[in-house]
Amino acid sequence: MQHSSMYNWCNSIITTRHKVPQPIATFPAAYVLGCTVERLSKNPLGQAMGIKLMAEKYNLPIAMGYMDLSVEAEAFGANCVYHEEEVPTISGSIVNDEDDADALQIPEVGAGRTGTYLKGVEMALSLIDDRPVFAECIGPFSLAGRLVDITEAMVLCYEEPNMMHTVLKKATKFIIEYVKAYKALGCHGIMIAEPLAGILSPALVAEFSCDYMKQIVDECQDKNFVIFYHNCGNNAVLQAEDIFAIGCKGYHFGDKIVLKDIMEKAPEDVIVMGNVSPSDEFFGGTRASIRKATYKVMHQCYKYDNFWLSSGCDVPALANPENIAEFFDAANDFYKCHDMLEKLERDFDLDALNIPPAE
Repeated sequence: MQHSSMYNWCNSIITTRHKVPQPIATFPAAYVLGCTVERLSKNPLGQAMGIKLMAEKYNLPIAMGYMDLSVEAEAFGANCVYHEEEVPTISGSIVNDEDDADALQIPEVGAGRTGTYLKGVEMALSLIDDRPVFAECIGPFSLAGRLVDITEAMVLCYEEPNMMHTVLKKATKFIIEYVKAYKALGCHGIMIAEPLAGILSPALVAEFSCDYMKQIVDECQDKNFVIFYHNCGNNAVLQAEDIFAIGCKGYHFGDKIVLKDIMEKAPEDVIVMGNVSPSDEFFGGTRASIRKATYKVMHQCYKYDNFWLSSGCDVPALANPENIAEFFDAANDFYKCHDMLEKLERDFDLDALNIPPAE
């Protein structure tokens, strides 16, 4: 799909009042294809077909790649644990001191399963010509954390900052080249997931995450290729100033925060996405509960033109398909109700009717 500018495309999303929701619903493609998550995580052909099928099944504005945050660390040599029906995870650490950090080798783009995901997106681009195709990859602090052990990452920012910066510089260098490889394929954008940064205090987040993210954006984002940022941590509102200074065209936040709290801090010219709970609602909820949760987010954020309804993070592979469908139906019904309300407000004196406000 050709665009005069992806910047213009982002602006068109902002100026569209009734936006089709864009959940991060990638690995539910395993259900659609009738395969396991493990198999999908290793199979570029299945990935390409899943990207297309999910985009068409739910009329997604973006055909989105897969949020698999084990891929890049595995390419560096970290131990990857596979699960039949869950996204692979990283176990342990490969950097334990400054000597390990200095010796850490930056892999070639294409090493491990990075080549698998690149091929999957390349194939998807050959199948999809009616909407933008985005890849997904990990952010610098989240990658560094998987190399030093996620449970130690924040402590090491205090106790071993030089070691952390050594790892972060190498992680960032790799991510830049990986993002450029997606860009060279003809991708229209990428969502970079930086969930581990959500644990950092405002005092640490710029130094150990946002400054490195900005390097990636400065190096890779242009009118033909945009970068979206994902952070599902509970400190995101406190980190907002540094996060928005990164300069991405879109931002995606998790359900640990009240989304309107960050909408209030967001620049009007960037897309802000979120944040119906993947675990509580898409996976563990009912059709009634996900409708209520969807209405709640939309009621709080609808007035912001740059709000774009989404899930709070990656929707689990085994999420209830009925809940996913209900999420889209609820959003559509909400917009219809507001259209009717706006007409009635024009035609009638609603204040005189003493109608209680919606919750």
